[in-house]
This record gives sequence, structure tokens and C-alpha cells, in this order.
Amino acid sequence: MQDDRQDQAASLPQRHFGVEEGIFILLVLLSLLGIVVTDFSPHDGYGYWLLMVFVFAMLSIFVSWLQAKKSEEMDFGEIVRQQGLHWFHTLIVVGAAALLNKSGQLSEIAASLVILLILALATMLDGFRIGWQFSVLGFFLATCAIIIAYVQAFILACASLAALIVIGTMVWGFWRHKHGTADES
Repeated sequence: MQDDRQDQAASLPQRHFGVEEGIFILLVLLSLLGIVVTDFSPHDGYGYWLLMVFVFAMLSIFVSWLQAKKSEEMDFGEIVRQQGLHWFHTLIVVGAAALLNKSGQLSEIAASLVILLILALATMLDGFRIGWQFSVLGFFLATCAIIIAYVQAFILACASLAALIVIGTMVWGFWRHKHGTADES
């Protein structure tokens, strides 16, 4: 009976690790889709990145909820409050970028890149709270914004970077889990 509880307890973090890894990969893929959409239609890309702020926020809160379930030290209400404020402030700045676009100060492609950079920063900073993968995701988004500005074949470059990051984080996460350091920051 006690062995069953130990086995069950040992499998719980692994299950959450898999869900968090899946969310990370989903967000990378959604980011790549946004880059493709923005390339084909700056107007649609602009709207896509606005929507992604909400998607990133909801998935961040979901990951925080998973972590709160694992830890007795975390208060879910406080996590939702912190996450809600973090993403609300992000939305305010994204709204400011939208207003700059509406005033004609930023083109739709420039506004899309600015929103991408705001999302990158918000995601990086959220990584301090919920895990290193979100910080890596934020760096990926910021790097993609720079790649878009300087590389002609930016979709291929961003997709290659995404593959490298996903493989690298999976290997790193597997190594940490195997060596018993998966719960450390």
C-alpha cells in the first residue's frame, strides 16, 4: 500500500512535467504560426499577436495552477492575482502599441513586431515565476523579432531556432528529471 502511494507520488511531477512541456511546445508552434500569418498578411498578423497575449496569459495561469496543486506552499488565489496583474499590465502596453498603430505612427508590421517584443518580455519575466521554459520561450520570441528584421528567409530561420529550442529543452528537462533536479529552479 505504501509502495503504491510512493509510486503514485513519484509519477505526479512527471505527469505535470509532461503537461508543462506540451504547453511549451504548443506555444512555440503558435508563435511560429503567428510569424507565418504576419508574413502573409500584416493585418491578420497584428490581430493574431493581440490574441496570443490572451492565449499566453491563460496557459501561464494554467501552468501556475498545476504547480499550485503540486505544492502546499503555493496559494492558488495569490498566483491568479499575480498572474492576472502581470498579464493585465502586459495587455495595457499592447493596447498602447495598438493605439500607436491606429494613429499611423506604427505600420501593422511594425506594430506586430512591437507586440511580439512585448509578449517576449512578458513571457521572459513570467518565467521567473513559473519556470525556466517560459523564460526560454520569451528569448525565442525576442530573437524571432530580430530575425524577422534582418533575415530574408526568416520563416526558415525561426523554424530552425524553434526546433533547436524544443529539442534542447526536452533534452535538458529529461536530464534534470533523470538526475533528480527537476523540481529545482
